[in-house]
Amino acid sequence: MSIGEVRLRRGEERGLIAGGRWVYDNQAAWVDEDCADGGVVDVTGADGAFLGRGFFNSRSKILVRLLGRERLEVDVALLRQRIAAAWRLRRELGFSNACRVVYGDADGLPGLTVDKFGDYLSFQITCLGMAAYQETIVVILVELFAPKGIVERNDLAIRELEGLPQRAGVVYGTLPDRVEFWEHDARMAADLLHGQKTGHFLDQQENRGRIKPYCPGRNVLDLCCHTGGFAVHAAIYGAKSVKAVDISGEVLPLVMENARRNGVAERIGVQEDNVFDLVRRESGEGKRYGLIVCDPPAFAKNRKALDGAYRGYKELNLRCMKLLEPGGVLATFSCSQYMTAPLFLKMLREAAADAGREAMLLESLTQSRDHPAILSSETSSYLKGYILRLL
Repeated sequence: MSIGEVRLRRGEERGLIAGGRWVYDNQAAWVDEDCADGGVVDVTGADGAFLGRGFFNSRSKILVRLLGRERLEVDVALLRQRIAAAWRLRRELGFSNACRVVYGDADGLPGLTVDKFGDYLSFQITCLGMAAYQETIVVILVELFAPKGIVERNDLAIRELEGLPQRAGVVYGTLPDRVEFWEHDARMAADLLHGQKTGHFLDQQENRGRIKPYCPGRNVLDLCCHTGGFAVHAAIYGAKSVKAVDISGEVLPLVMENARRNGVAERIGVQEDNVFDLVRRESGEGKRYGLIVCDPPAFAKNRKALDGAYRGYKELNLRCMKLLEPGGVLATFSCSQYMTAPLFLKMLREAAADAGREAMLLESLTQSRDHPAILSSETSSYLKGYILRLL
């Protein structure tokens, strides 16, 4: 089969040469007739010099997703080698029971995410070219992991931008209603078929261990608790009490299930509430906590939403600061890729000033090491967090 060519406009090759992995539709001077949606193409500079090989999709803003900077043979052997290498890296980093096994571009597998939860796997594909290999990927995962079950969580709206349908289901083996696994120091469970994303937010796994020194004897507020990862860890680490809050009441029974799994249910309470409403109400009532974990969903899905997101983060964090007792600790996060770490820190400085609180920076955090960022892509370091002590 002929491999098509995408020729870039003059000057547009700089991003790829610097380590970029994507070619946007407005960067191309022309594409030849052999470029087929979902097929493999070569990317060349304005002078015709070869720059890389990747998956092509004319229906997407991301015209090409690079697989490599060599003339690779894109086949089963390449996929198996890269998935195996990704799993080997996670094991070298100390992960085994639960982790992100494949993280898209960072592992040379654009559009593919694979998460491991004990004996079960959950995957997503958001690239048309990679979707053509889904059955092959499942076979490779079975060979490498011998799992009890594999779930596809391809129920993402972003797939429609690639011309892919949304769907979710068990594609191999069987799946219980609750899948149990170890995350850091806690025995957790998740609903892989109906839970958010791939069923559980593994990108915070290592950060949940970072709160250990700040928990003993303290009253803790866990905002946007989801399945209770931070709440359960806080109780395990000696918190006096934990209030776990989420706007989705559907997740709260699972929080308590996880609390009971770890023998800490008597110190955890759950509350369905809008976190903005709660922090405004409780700060006005003079409530105080020793530790607050603030881990909201992404406020900025695109650059246009950044100004509004900045105001939202500032309001939420300002109220959290007012709720902290003297010497209290705020562990606050943003998973908005356009809210960069410097911008997030700037927001926190402004929030502290407006709250009339002096804050001490104790730790800077990012996504767990099983979610490695590409250094040339600022937005791939999407999760950022800071642990502050409020004086």
